[in-house]
Amino acid sequence: MTDILARSEKTAVTELDPRLANDDLKPLAKQSWGAYNIFAFWMSDVHSVGGYVTAGSLFMLGLSSWQVLVALLVGIGIVQVFCNLVAKPSQAAAVPYPVVCRSAFGVLGANIPAVIRGLIAVAWYGIQTYLASAALDVLLLKVFPDLTPFADVRQHGFLGLSLLGWGSFMLLWVLQAAVFWTGMNTIRRFIDFCGPAVYVVMIALAGYLVHRAGWGAIDLSLGQVKYQGLDVIPVMLGAIALVVSYFSGPMLNFGDFSRYGRSFKAVRRGNLLGLPVNFLAFSVLVVVTASLTVPVFGQLITDPVQTVARIDSTTAIVLGALTFTTATIGINIVANFISPAFDFSNLSPQRISWRAGGMIAAVGSVLITPWNLYSSPDVIHYTLETLGAFIGPLFGVLIADYYLVRRQRLDVAALFSMSKTGTYWYAKGFNPRAIIATAVGAAVAVTPVLWTTGPGMATAAQYSWFIGMGLSLLVYRVVSPKC
Repeated sequence: MTDILARSEKTAVTELDPRLANDDLKPLAKQSWGAYNIFAFWMSDVHSVGGYVTAGSLFMLGLSSWQVLVALLVGIGIVQVFCNLVAKPSQAAAVPYPVVCRSAFGVLGANIPAVIRGLIAVAWYGIQTYLASAALDVLLLKVFPDLTPFADVRQHGFLGLSLLGWGSFMLLWVLQAAVFWTGMNTIRRFIDFCGPAVYVVMIALAGYLVHRAGWGAIDLSLGQVKYQGLDVIPVMLGAIALVVSYFSGPMLNFGDFSRYGRSFKAVRRGNLLGLPVNFLAFSVLVVVTASLTVPVFGQLITDPVQTVARIDSTTAIVLGALTFTTATIGINIVANFISPAFDFSNLSPQRISWRAGGMIAAVGSVLITPWNLYSSPDVIHYTLETLGAFIGPLFGVLIADYYLVRRQRLDVAALFSMSKTGTYWYAKGFNPRAIIATAVGAAVAVTPVLWTTGPGMATAAQYSWFIGMGLSLLVYRVVSPKC
């Protein structure tokens, strides 16, 4: 019923205030994505160097393999449920995430979550570009060994990155911008290819290692089991939280993609295939591949690019490195280029187009020197926890507003209206309740991340997303009257 209401209202939207609309933000005239397109989106999001390293790290926490798999399934199951919740209003109204946020934050207040999410996407865009450039470095050094001195940051480098690293980073920066600039149809075809391509390479790589080491060498526990009995519970909960934190960015702005879905049923089916089914299969491939590096190469290698680099065949190295590079470009475009493009465009629709918003994000990704944000496991966890502390509250307010306060009713015309009597005008275009709920949730969630020496803070920091999301949802629901 609510979907029908939103669709009927969407078709009735004829006048859009230019201060709130452009061709990229207004409701889509045609929604054509099927379940496979959503499935491919998640494959592109999961099948990256960052996804490989994250999945592999969970098998090194000191848990048995079945406990890790349970944690993976629970974590990705939570992501699936929340993605379905976020997807519904955008799919029903055919508008992106920042436009849906106008319902909760106000038609002008929605710029607050848009800026926060946009800046976070800029950080991740830089990180993923750096990871892809590292894969390209491996390929270049294998084919052109004379470049080795230029890969040493101490000899030739600045701002913490080698000269070769800068060259690879900027090359991929330009390539990603070029793909993005061609538009959403090209991006859709690109991600439809990326995810399956990585599966082909992963299966081939695992087959090569099995051929070298034999089936008996497969070990689903990459590290020694350290925890028994009740001691495993906090470790498993931490693993679940890490999975949710890793996907928190694309999960929050999943409406940017679900708006293209031809039906909510197709979106849900794509989420089912792309999240629990796909992520579990990918994780098993990751641990099988990583475990076989020990008998084949004499050491545990959790970076797929480094694994490919150890193969004797130059052809295999080139194909493997290019595939992982392409896959990382895929996740970067879908998760960290498109979302800030919509977010920054929402700030000033008539001055900032979708393409201009994306280029703002691309320039920002260089300025933050992302290689310094992902330089070690400790920094990785700190980065995820900090981002989660700010993403969680935005998620909580959005869900509370749509499902608990408005009972899945969305006035699409009012989302594009600057009328002072409009449904989402609130106080001068801002909803103080949403801003307060977000500030409270973020302040509490980020405290344990920053104050790690406090009692129990190190443990609480792992759950920054959950703390921020739950508290903001509760505060917003309490202070907001039902509609």
